[in-house]
Amino acid sequence: MEPPEMINAGDLVLKRWEPEWSAELAAAVQESQPELAPFLPFATPGYGLAEARAFTERSVANWTAGTEFNYALFTAVGDLIGAVGLMTEPGPGILEIGYWLRTPWAGRGRMTATVTVLTRVALSLPGIERLIIRHHPDNHASAAVAAKTGFVETGRAGDDVIREYRG
Repeated sequence: MEPPEMINAGDLVLKRWEPEWSAELAAAVQESQPELAPFLPFATPGYGLAEARAFTERSVANWTAGTEFNYALFTAVGDLIGAVGLMTEPGPGILEIGYWLRTPWAGRGRMTATVTVLTRVALSLPGIERLIIRHHPDNHASAAVAAKTGFVETGRAGDDVIREYRG
C-alpha cells in the first residue's frame, strides 16, 4: 500500500515531504507556534531548522518503510501552509489522519478540503477499511474539520477524542 506522492485538492496540493523544504517548515511552525503548542508537542519555541530537517528526513524514511505517509500542504502558487499525514499506527486496515495548518491560512476551509480529498484517497488504498482522526478535546478547530468531513466521535483514548469516518 502506498498513496500517491502528490495529490491535487482543488487550489491546494499535497506533496510528499522533501528535506529541501525544511527551512520553510521551521518558519511555518515558528509562525504558528502559539496556536499549535497546546496540541502538538513538537511545536516548541526552539523548533528550528534542525528539528524540521529531522522531521522531513524521518518522513522520507517512514514513507519508504510504509509506516507514515506525510505530506506538505501547498497552495497552488507554492506557499507552504501546513501538513497532513496518514499513519499506520492504529493497526491493520486502519489509517489515522493527522493535520495542522499555518495560522494565517486557518479558518478558510482549506484543511476541510484537504481532509476530504485525503479521506477519498486513503479509502481507495488496498486493505484500508477504516479511517480515524485523534484530537485533543480542546482543539475545536480540529474537531470542526473532523465533523465537517464525516468523522464522528467513537470514543476516547487518554486525553484524545477518537473520531471515525462514517461519511
